[in-house]
Parts: sequence; C-alpha cells; structure tokens
Amino acid sequence: MAMSKGLLLKNCRLVATQNDARDELADTDIYIKDGVIEGIGRGLRVNAEEEIDCRWAVAVPGMVNTHHHLFQVLTRNLPGGQDAKLFDWLVYHYEIWRGVTPEAEYAAARCGLGELLLTGCTTSADHHYLFPRGGSNEIIDAEIAAAEELGIRFHPTRGSMSLGKSSGGLPPDDLCQSEEEILRESRRVIERYHDGRRYSMCRVAVAPCSPFSVTGELLRETAALARQYGVQLHTHLCETMDEEVYCMERYGMRPLAYMEGVGWAGEDVWYAHGIYFNEEEIERVGARRTGVAHCPSSNLRLGSGIAPVRALVRAGARVGLGVDGSASNDTSNMLMEARMALLVQRIKAGVGSMTARDAWWLATRGGAAVLGRDDIGSIEVGKAADIALFDISGLAYAGAQSDPLAALLFCGYDQRAWMTIVNGRIVVREKQLVTGDEWEIAEEANKASARLLGG
Repeated sequence: MAMSKGLLLKNCRLVATQNDARDELADTDIYIKDGVIEGIGRGLRVNAEEEIDCRWAVAVPGMVNTHHHLFQVLTRNLPGGQDAKLFDWLVYHYEIWRGVTPEAEYAAARCGLGELLLTGCTTSADHHYLFPRGGSNEIIDAEIAAAEELGIRFHPTRGSMSLGKSSGGLPPDDLCQSEEEILRESRRVIERYHDGRRYSMCRVAVAPCSPFSVTGELLRETAALARQYGVQLHTHLCETMDEEVYCMERYGMRPLAYMEGVGWAGEDVWYAHGIYFNEEEIERVGARRTGVAHCPSSNLRLGSGIAPVRALVRAGARVGLGVDGSASNDTSNMLMEARMALLVQRIKAGVGSMTARDAWWLATRGGAAVLGRDDIGSIEVGKAADIALFDISGLAYAGAQSDPLAALLFCGYDQRAWMTIVNGRIVVREKQLVTGDEWEIAEEANKASARLLGG
C-alpha cells in the first residue's frame, strides 16, 4: 500500500544509518513525512510531494555540535590572538567582547549556524556566557531567534561569569553578573524557551563558564536549578594545565574533584574539552556517564593538547564533537571537525585508535547522547528527519568510491553538504543555504565585527 505524501530521497548511493548495528545500505531510499523518517529501503512505493534523485549522494545523520560560542564569529582571526594560549587569549579577547550586544549576537549566530548547516550539522549547542555589565540579557534571545530563522535544531545554554578579577577570577569585573541575576535569568530562559518533548527544536541548558570564572556557590545553585527544571548542565573543564594549577592553588584539588564536590557529575552534565583527566578521573567520568565535548581543532589552535577520547569512550563516557568558539577554531565546519577528530586521536593513542566510522559515530550518535537525545543522531524509522547528503561525484572523491563514507573524511576538500534536512525541512539545497541569503548574512556579520572592533 502506498504511503501518504512527503519527501522521498531516492536511490542514495549509501545510507550510513548509525543505528546500533551501524548498518550501511547501498542504493536505498529514505521516506520522510511530518519531520520524521517513515521508511527506509530499496524501491519504496510512495506518493511523495517531492522526489529527489540521490544516486551520487552519501546520506548520513545530521551531525550534532556539542560546544560552540557563536558570538566569537565576530572576532575570528584577530592578529593579537592568533598565537596565544588559552588564558592569554581570553584576557586579550575580553577587552573586545565588552561590546557584544543582542544585535551583534544575532549577526554572529546567523553566520555560525549557517556554516554548520552548510557542512551537514543539523543540531547545535551554544555556550553563551558573556553578558557585559550594563548590557542586555536578551543576547541569548537573539541567538535563539537566529536559530529558529535558519531552521537548525538548537540547544542554547545560558552561561554565566560571576567571579571577576578583583575576586581572584580571570574575567574583568564588568563582564560578570551578580549570582542573583544569573539565577533569575537562567530561570527566565528555561521557562520561556525550553521544550523537552520528543523532536523538540529548542532545549535549554545552564552553563556557568568555568572553575576560574564562577564561584562554587553559583555552581551548586545552578545544579539545583537545572535539576528542578530537568535541564542539562554544561561547563568547560580540564582544557589546559593553567586551569589545573589555578584549581590546585585556589581550591586545593584538581578540577574534576572540585566540580564533583559541587554536584557537577552524572548523565545530566557535559564538560567541554576534558584534555587533562588522569586515568583514575577518566574512569570516574565514565562510571557516572558524564558527557564530554571533544573540540580537536580549537585544542590544537590554542596549543592546549589532545583529549583522551579513546580512553573516555572505553570507560563509558558519552563523547561527542564540538567546533568550539569561532575565535579559536576559526570556523563552524562540522565535517572538518570530524576529520580532525579522526586524525588527532591517532597521534594521541595510535593509528588504530580512531577509524573513520568511529569519528562519524562521535559526530552523530555520540553528540546526540551528549545532549541527552534519543530522537536524533541516526537514520532510522521513527527518528527525526535530520539528514545530511554529500555528493561524491566530483574531483574531490574521484578514486575513492570503494568506501564512500570514509571518503568524506579522508578525501574531501569540497566540504559543503549537497543537501541538509532538519526536521524534514530542506535548509541546504545544491550546496546553498535555503533559509537565508549567505551574502547578506556575511555582510551583516562583517559590519557587526567592524563595530565591535571600533572600525
């Protein structure tokens, strides 16, 4: 019996399902209706509103970005930050970020989220922790509006900094908020925007910035607030040795022990980076099923190190990928991030420690797990219709047809998705953004950047 109307992706060269069996299906159709995958198989007989020939396309689940700072799009590639390690890099950029406004954030978010969609990412978290004193708490509202406009599935995290330089923290005092305001605004954002239902397009988390920019009391109270509302917790942890030294000197303990002591461990928590866990800490993170956002490009850019991804996965931690802030990467290219994860782990743990398929798993199912979702991350009947298709017919993939899925990571310089579908809606078609004018988005981001830099 024919199914009712929808979208049919016909004769995909390969469908990398990322189901539990990691099935890869050749010459296969995918049928989508009402934002959900309704059918997978050869020769599906459906009466679709639109049928697309995908004979040269590899279909993968839309990738999941687990860590970003979208506002940093406006300060990419600044000469003063190109060769600095993290703490120095932050001190340099804080002086510029004082000028971030909701309008600037909207311009930055459209640019960064557009880049993600163009490289096959369909779900993104964002860690926004910067609210200049005297500015507007609606900065985070602006990025949520940008995500809704472009059609990407979004996990904004209401971040915070409360421990300024005068109190022994790293950020300037005027970039910090009172803890009362932080908790009040976190509550507002959750109540206004969080949708915990299946197939939700917006889920909120709370995210104090780091052990060196908030107090232990705020960490405790934020954890209690998150658990009251049933939302996730996110922060930076174990990114650099400077952080470890800071925690030992200020708190008398290593960063992970400090965070565990204020209630930050478990399946509702994910950390960004996790480079400097020792062996015993890796086992603790895994035993508690805490999540880790692996950000290889940023970690290399800042000279921070390489996270022990293989060991974390083996221990049971939930591990996904993150492009991190666009002033420390300096791009929002998820396909490149998956390639980087494939390569750097081979230096960390040996050439056999990370296969192309392992990297794809991190970029899809791993990221979905980190964000606490079982409705995205794979191409299966009943899952959200979040799919990226890459055309492998061109020069970039010539000679690589023996393994089309691995070719996307090993070969391609042509990293734009041929088509990106989110919640059943085509948002990238023929390698062009459908939900926004790329040139207008870039122009507005450049204008906002010039204003921020005083140009």
